[in-house]
Amino acid sequence: MDTLKVGMTHSEEWEVTENLCTTRGDYKVFSTPSMTRFVEMASQSLAAPYLKPGQGQVGVSVNIRHLAPTPIGKKVRADVELTGIDRRRLTFKVKVFDDVEQVGEAEHDRFVIDVDKYIERLRKKIGPPQPGNQRPS
Repeated sequence: MDTLKVGMTHSEEWEVTENLCTTRGDYKVFSTPSMTRFVEMASQSLAAPYLKPGQGQVGVSVNIRHLAPTPIGKKVRADVELTGIDRRRLTFKVKVFDDVEQVGEAEHDRFVIDVDKYIERLRKKIGPPQPGNQRPS
């Protein structure tokens, strides 16, 4: 994580497929929940190569504005910029475009975690394995 620097950028592109759409009238368009996921995944992709072994990241907040519709079959692009680093909190600004215009913008915070501690906390919440509810070996 020490090599992450404010000002770093990343771009990612997705095709708007049916599973990313909602229906508006007779049209299938890129949904806001899918845009939120896109913002998170693109931001995660920027940071991931710079994390130390044993570190991961989780999203903690997304403030998103969906500005215009994008029809099914088009592509969307997220342009991500790392705008802040406060200890383990990473702040990103993201602009989302289709081939015609800007269709969204977001501010997104992610937190760098120690994966082992996260898994241990999760295991405590789940409790001991129950019969018939165990992971396969």
